Amino acid sequence: MKSSSFRTARKGSYLSVQKLGAGVLVMGLALSASAGDGSTTLKDQNPSVKDHATQAKKTEHKARRWYQIGIASWYGPRFQGRTTADGEAFDMNRMTCAHPTLPMGTWLRVTNLRNRRSTFVRVNDRGPVVDGRIVDLSAAAAKVLRLSGVGKVKLEAVRENDPELTKALEAQLKMPSLFDPLQQR
Repeated sequence: MKSSSFRTARKGSYLSVQKLGAGVLVMGLALSASAGDGSTTLKDQNPSVKDHATQAKKTEHKARRWYQIGIASWYGPRFQGRTTADGEAFDMNRMTCAHPTLPMGTWLRVTNLRNRRSTFVRVNDRGPVVDGRIVDLSAAAAKVLRLSGVGKVKLEAVRENDPELTKALEAQLKMPSLFDPLQQR
């Protein structure tokens, strides 16, 4: 008998908790519905509290560019014709590079930080193999940058929503290549 009376008492307290929870939920919904009906808000009571929408407009920034600074090297004749990580044949006379993590086909602006010369290259391979380096450039890209051996560079990824880099890339692509063997005849 004691166990049955205990169960009855327990069910009764459980039901009262449910009723209390339902009452709190209904009150919360009623309060949230009445918040937009002209009643005063915290902002109206205290002008120092900023509206989130206003604050968001003030803090909108231009999308930041991805960049990386580090040591670059180049590779050329020894790898000519070998298959790159994306499946195409390596051509040291094209403006390409090897990067360890960026997606294949990503266009990068590479700037030699010693002389400020820059050019655009496309990621088509994985590398560099040597620790401490961030990119391996094709021989053509290294020549444009006047990079002999290794040097400190800045990499910037070209994105569709970045008109400045996109226009500069398009201008380079329309230019005839100085390193195309067919044009040197």
